[in-house]
Amino acid sequence: MKVAPLSVVTLEYTVTDEHGEVIDTTVGKEPLIYLHGTRYLVSGLEAELEGRSVGDAFEVTLAPAQAYGEFDETLVQEVPGELFDGMEVSEGDTFVAETDDGHRPVTVVEVSETFVKVDGNHPLAGVTLAFKVEVKDVRAATAEELAHGHVHGAGGCGHDHGHDHGHDHDHDHGGGCCGGGHHAHSHDEAEEKSGCCGGGSCGSKDHQH
Repeated sequence: MKVAPLSVVTLEYTVTDEHGEVIDTTVGKEPLIYLHGTRYLVSGLEAELEGRSVGDAFEVTLAPAQAYGEFDETLVQEVPGELFDGMEVSEGDTFVAETDDGHRPVTVVEVSETFVKVDGNHPLAGVTLAFKVEVKDVRAATAEELAHGHVHGAGGCGHDHGHDHGHDHDHDHGGGCCGGGHHAHSHDEAEEKSGCCGGGSCGSKDHQH
């Protein structure tokens, strides 16, 4: 069976930045299991996987446009501190903000007495990513998986089995590479859907400081 829309794919991978620094890897950990064609992966990687078979191994370098887009300076803004309703915030905290375009994850990059500077770019925006990938398994999705839009079972998105996909998550959906979600602060616990290598169709509702 080949990788096709709505097939369940198991991957081993390592992703590095333009300096060769490892951002994320499944080596020595559980592989990534996802439902193909649901925008869980970044567009460039998903396109490269289309039509692949079990045992296929490849390397691909993705420009920002194929991954997380170019860095947008207009998404870095200073907002009044009172908008955080007295919440204690610090650099590196991630929140889900309500914008005209819907919910958007933002990261605190600076805190002062009067304002909080936040960055609405993905942490990997503007970064060229190099992937080394091997397809370990491909199977048809079950009716239940298709209905729910994610994989069920160990290692599958949507259950308690956390997946380590790199730069800032360690098998706990801390916001990592090929598909986890950032831990998000949100008064209404809006789901954050921005994973490291993917659109992150499975979001996290966890809170952290």
